[in-house]
Amino acid sequence: MLHVRAAMLRAVRDFFRLRGYLEVETPCLSQDIVIDAWLEPIEVRHSGDRWFLQTSPEAAMKRLLAAGSGSIFQISRVFRAAESGTRHNPEFTMIEWYGVDSDWCQQMELTEQLVRECVAAAAAITSHDVSVSWAAGLFARTTYAQAFERVFEIDVHAASGSELLAVARKHQIPVPETCTSDQRDDLLNAMLAFAIEPDLGRCKTSEQSAPEFLCDYPPSQAALAQTSETDPKVARRFELYVDGIELCNGYQELTDVTELKRREELQNAVRSGSALSTLPGAPAMAAAMKSGLPNCSGVALGFDRLVMVATGSKQITDVLAFPADRA
Repeated sequence: MLHVRAAMLRAVRDFFRLRGYLEVETPCLSQDIVIDAWLEPIEVRHSGDRWFLQTSPEAAMKRLLAAGSGSIFQISRVFRAAESGTRHNPEFTMIEWYGVDSDWCQQMELTEQLVRECVAAAAAITSHDVSVSWAAGLFARTTYAQAFERVFEIDVHAASGSELLAVARKHQIPVPETCTSDQRDDLLNAMLAFAIEPDLGRCKTSEQSAPEFLCDYPPSQAALAQTSETDPKVARRFELYVDGIELCNGYQELTDVTELKRREELQNAVRSGSALSTLPGAPAMAAAMKSGLPNCSGVALGFDRLVMVATGSKQITDVLAFPADRA
């Protein structure tokens, strides 16, 4: 497994170098932290101040982009509290990259090329190429609305909170009794996680895998992606799934610092309502964005999960030299 990981990491570096991306390094420990209602950073007290082990290198990488770095990539160690399981470890490896003057559709194409090259690099070590069991052709692209229509037979963008709650209960989605129709995003997340995600990236008529991009998320699920100028019902965000495993998250990156601050406030409000501590956000990133973040698209890909896919492993502990229980 060490040889497989090394071969795949070489493939990643060669892939981006040949496409003109510069490899960079940013701090694992910072006072900036990108706010996500459902990601809990590991907090460190240093000289009496709050510091955070980064959940992603996004904040610092955007500071480099604003300073004129051009297209960049990084292989980084990232940290998320209270994450453990077959696909989660509190410390893991993330590949994150930003293509300047590239749009999110181009980044979907790039992501597919990277995944294929990494899988081939693993196969050179193991002599087993998992991609031979993938359905022919390009990776599928499914919109968020199509996925909900496929499983629940509803128009997810038009459905009210009450309708979503009724459909979720009809399909026996484990929604807490306390969940109300006002908690629209909570309902959507539960419906996605329990009824849609497990079948993403699988052939519906055979045992083959069919890697699948899920895209066009609702604006409330945009994170730091732009919303579409032509269709305000959707955000320019995508995720890639293989055999129900989420591999990456990609955005047409938000460049409006006023909108960034509005979203940070909303995320902190959700955290407060869920009895989680509020977070200070990323003021240094915001200042860099205000100075001028170039038009770009970015992707964050879980490297350890990609190794799982490439080797047919069922647990993340199988692909880590030192998972949390023996770190």
